[in-house]
Amino acid sequence: MAYRATLLGLAAAALVFSGAGAGAQISTNARQAMLVDHDTGDILFCKDCTVQMPPSSMSKLMTTELVFQRLKDGRLKPEDTFHVSETAWRQGQKTNESKMWVALNSNVSVDNLLKGIIVQSGGDACLVVAEALGGSEAGFAELQNARAKELGLEHSHFTNSSGMPDPEHYMSASDLVKLSSHLIRDYPEYYKYFAIKEFTWSNIRQPNRLSLINENIGVDGLKTGHTDAGGYGLIASSLRSGRRLIVVVNGLTTIREREAEARRLLDMGYREFRSYELAKAGDTIAEADVWGGPKERVALTVKEPLKVVMAADARRNMKVTLRYDGPVRTPIAMGQQVGTFTVAVPGKPDTVVPAIAAEAVGGGDFLDRMMRGLQALIMEATKS
Repeated sequence: MAYRATLLGLAAAALVFSGAGAGAQISTNARQAMLVDHDTGDILFCKDCTVQMPPSSMSKLMTTELVFQRLKDGRLKPEDTFHVSETAWRQGQKTNESKMWVALNSNVSVDNLLKGIIVQSGGDACLVVAEALGGSEAGFAELQNARAKELGLEHSHFTNSSGMPDPEHYMSASDLVKLSSHLIRDYPEYYKYFAIKEFTWSNIRQPNRLSLINENIGVDGLKTGHTDAGGYGLIASSLRSGRRLIVVVNGLTTIREREAEARRLLDMGYREFRSYELAKAGDTIAEADVWGGPKERVALTVKEPLKVVMAADARRNMKVTLRYDGPVRTPIAMGQQVGTFTVAVPGKPDTVVPAIAAEAVGGGDFLDRMMRGLQALIMEATKS
């Protein structure tokens, strides 16, 4: 039988959330856009965020991911060097693409190539990496697509290492956010590359294309992009007062417009939305009926802090529900999943987390189980 139990701590917490309304309204001139709370994964805004789009140089994040992965697992070291072939060097002679200005037949360290890709958006540096890891641009694209599948990027396909225009080379805003969250979360020791403000190579000093890192608004990475097909776009991560948001905009008409839109969406995210911790890990927040043990109820909690991000004026309409099949049969182990907590906020997907036992409940003796079984039958008969 499906049960909805009384919430203890959560019920009290919900009473604090007073207010009215249906949440903040956000709009943008970008063709595609997304705003996400990194810690909770809550989507604050989405405009065609799962649509396949030309990601331009923002897709270089996948190139850096493959390097970060190999640095972390020990297959590469920062001081390892990759050879600059004539093919990669000629890529650097193209005047219509950002470049690191690598020299023909030189050997460049992985550390410097990462700086050239991230800071200078060097397409030539990308090709050096592609040839070193994949043997060729096509071989590297196979690695990219295999890795994208592992990471759960559902709306992405790669044909090159730098984001050069190709109808078969695409990503979605949601995949860019997912990839960026992965880079931030799983490679903290390498994510710092994205905050480098300038880099000099071949006596050419170039500033980071993501100029928002200079504006003291919390932005500490990631990447810009531009092609005729994709327009102007960027993906940026911002950390303010311990809270990290990630924003994507694409399809804008100028550098200034993409920066202004990203800045505005971040400001709205911090101003209009709040992260609420409804319960800490281990807090007793509900109880479930028990059958066949020495206790009639078992305390329930969550394994991880239960957090939800919502617009300040949407708090009154939040609902938290515990669902479980019960009474729960004993024995019950501490930490055993008994059901689920669902947090419903109008205008956003439900947050569903496991409800786990906060204590162990052993099985009762034969007489105890028989009496409780009889009580259950009487209760069912009374309901009928």
